[in-house]
Amino acid sequence: MSNQNIWSVRWLKAIDEVAREQWDRLAQPLATPLLEWQWLHELEASGSIAPQHGWHPCHLTFWDGQTLVAAAPLYVKTHSEGEFVFDHWWAQLARDYGISYYPKLVGMSPVTPAVGYRILTAEGMDNAAVVKVMISAIDGLCTNLKIACCHFNFIDAPWFEKYSANSFAAWHHQSYLWRNAGYTTFEDYLAIFRSTQRRNIRREMKQMEKAGIQIKALTGDAIDSDLAAVMYQYYLRTNAQYGPWAARYLNAEFFERIFRSFAHRLLVMAAYRPCDKDQPVALSMLLVKDHHLIGRYWGSAEYIKDLHFTMCFYAPIQWAIENGIQTFDPGAGSAHKIYRGFEAVPNTSLHRFYDPRLKLLFEHLIGNVNQMEEANIAALNRKLPFAQK
Repeated sequence: MSNQNIWSVRWLKAIDEVAREQWDRLAQPLATPLLEWQWLHELEASGSIAPQHGWHPCHLTFWDGQTLVAAAPLYVKTHSEGEFVFDHWWAQLARDYGISYYPKLVGMSPVTPAVGYRILTAEGMDNAAVVKVMISAIDGLCTNLKIACCHFNFIDAPWFEKYSANSFAAWHHQSYLWRNAGYTTFEDYLAIFRSTQRRNIRREMKQMEKAGIQIKALTGDAIDSDLAAVMYQYYLRTNAQYGPWAARYLNAEFFERIFRSFAHRLLVMAAYRPCDKDQPVALSMLLVKDHHLIGRYWGSAEYIKDLHFTMCFYAPIQWAIENGIQTFDPGAGSAHKIYRGFEAVPNTSLHRFYDPRLKLLFEHLIGNVNQMEEANIAALNRKLPFAQK
């Protein structure tokens, strides 16, 4: 590396303050697509992730002269929406004790509950030394701006454990994950289930034939950019079903941008009726990189029995098997994923508090919280409808 005298730390107010090529030199080698420049840029450039919505980009970058050698996407936030690490009760506890919880500094890929967040580093860097410098810079920012706490969500846990997460308290959560156990056909996947659940899955898939639904898997150049507007409308319709629990964070421009600029990372499942091959009756949008698949958004023009299960689970799993995908993260949601072969797995967030009272409260309670979450994961996995081996 170069002389340490020309190393520098810079804070950026937008991802487009750094060249895509510089950022992606660090992000491209990762398994996740969610830290790549284009994804983060479209969130910000569309206005979906912006100060007016309580997300203030504050990206930490580390430079060797004019070369970016480390980076961390970070956001100063005035609320906890769109994180899927539900710390609202910690915030309420802080209020009860008269302690400020906001603003806070959050490291994650916004509004995306998928594991993989880490500090990006160039090949050959001393990662432990980089983490030390970056955490020191974060401490300085939070102290100067009176930011109450720093949170890293959906972390790449092995990376942080290897390169020092000692200064953070770990909070464990529950996610879902499908693993490809060497399947070569969809029938191989069905074979893992007890006979009753195999029949249930086949019956659910049969509903598509009864409804006259045909599903196409679209990737890359095969994705028509006109589908972006349809995807947005279906995204709105899905969120409308959940009332105050909706997760509507994105605007139409985000979908338009991502369907143009990030199509190489998209898998779009499109459901059509033979009588209308121009307008899909349903869409699901997933991200794919290397051997990993991440479920994101879905919606439909109307209710069709079992369409959701097919569009979000069965069709992507079949595509995953055919294309050598090893893991499929279906995103946040309810326990019906267990009955489709998604295991409950832990994910971790890391937390650092600058008020000693809040730090003491968190560290006093987090052990019991983590034990309850671990018990919940074990209880969910006892419901997996797998055949006895």
